[in-house]
Formats: sequence, structure tokens, C-alpha cells
Amino acid sequence: MKATLSNYRQSPRKVRLVTDLIKGKSVAEVLRILEHTPKRATGQLAKLIKSAVANAGGASRELVITDARVDEGVTLKRVRPVSRGSAHIIRKRTSRVSLALGERKADKKKE
Repeated sequence: MKATLSNYRQSPRKVRLVTDLIKGKSVAEVLRILEHTPKRATGQLAKLIKSAVANAGGASRELVITDARVDEGVTLKRVRPVSRGSAHIIRKRTSRVSLALGERKADKKKE
């Protein structure tokens, strides 16, 4: 069960702050965490998680975030004029978010 978000218009560094919060947790817990986290990326990540659950068939079994990876996407380059006829390049970064869900594995009891 996978879902991807391509060309999300926010820098990967900022999106990774949120994805680090959700790795290895159950879907219900993740949606609760994202609801109360004051970051811009939480809305898009919640939507992505719901899409991954729908890809899994929308079953009510215990799903866990097994992998959440944020890679750098296309960088848009813009020019800002500065003094003496020069120009500075402004990099508008984008992100690619890959999310994988899996079932929670039963813990092995130590004997």
C-alpha cells in the first residue's frame, strides 16, 4: 500500500520535520498527531495518508506507516534584480513524498 505526492511546493527540509513525527506509528495515531501539529505540511500529509489507506482497500485493520521518505523535487529558479544591474537567483524548492503502509507485526514474546 503506497501513495506518493509529487512536486509539493514546500522545501524538503520543512516536510521532513513532520514526516519524522509519524514514522512507525498507526494511522489513527498519525492523523491525531497531524491534526494538532502547527506546520503547513500536515494538511497535505494527512490527505496523502488517507489516499494510502484507500489504496489499501480502506480496511479497518491495524495499518502502520512503515516508510515515509521525502526527496527533493524540481527546483524552480527565479531572478530578483539587485543593485548595479546584477541579479540574485531565488530557488523555489519542491518535495516528493513517498509513503508506505503495512500491517502491524505481532511482537514476539521472549521466553
